[in-house]
Amino acid sequence: MVSSNVDSHAQDDLSGATELTDPWNDRTRLADLLDLHDGRLGIPLLDDAGVRDVLRSARRIAVIGASNDPTRPSNGVLHDLRSVGYEIVPVNPNETSIDGLVCYPDLAAAVEATGPFDIVDVFRRADQCATHAREAVATGASCLWLQLGIASREAGRIALDGGLKVVMDRCTIVEYRRMVRLAGGDSTSA
Repeated sequence: MVSSNVDSHAQDDLSGATELTDPWNDRTRLADLLDLHDGRLGIPLLDDAGVRDVLRSARRIAVIGASNDPTRPSNGVLHDLRSVGYEIVPVNPNETSIDGLVCYPDLAAAVEATGPFDIVDVFRRADQCATHAREAVATGASCLWLQLGIASREAGRIALDGGLKVVMDRCTIVEYRRMVRLAGGDSTSA
């Protein structure tokens, strides 16, 4: 079974190749998304005010699963977040640079070279997110952000237990633009 289009914003893997997925993982991924939208995920996620506060206070964002492919959502989000003033660091072991930025093989290498991140923005399949939640906790991030179409109860629990704020199934740049629009065009947050 091939990953469904539900997490079309998610990077299939860090090389960009589509992999066959285990049907159990597909069921878990879909169950987590449905539970998220029905309020049954069991992980306290940031509401609109919390998302606004995180985006206003954040300066540095690691984009896990960043891609050089301009057709990938991670590429567009990386570019757009950068254009509104965030310091962006791409993370992907299969890339050396993206949009003129040095790309790091993992979050630990990125933190070692550039310093800690406020947001770890994840463009990976849901079954890969727990690993990135552990990395975010270990490197002292403030927020684990799973992109549009991605929900993971396990990753959320890891991040929450590690003291991180958690956002799932939301796009950072969409939320930024919505926040700016609701604030009457005030873009002083980034």
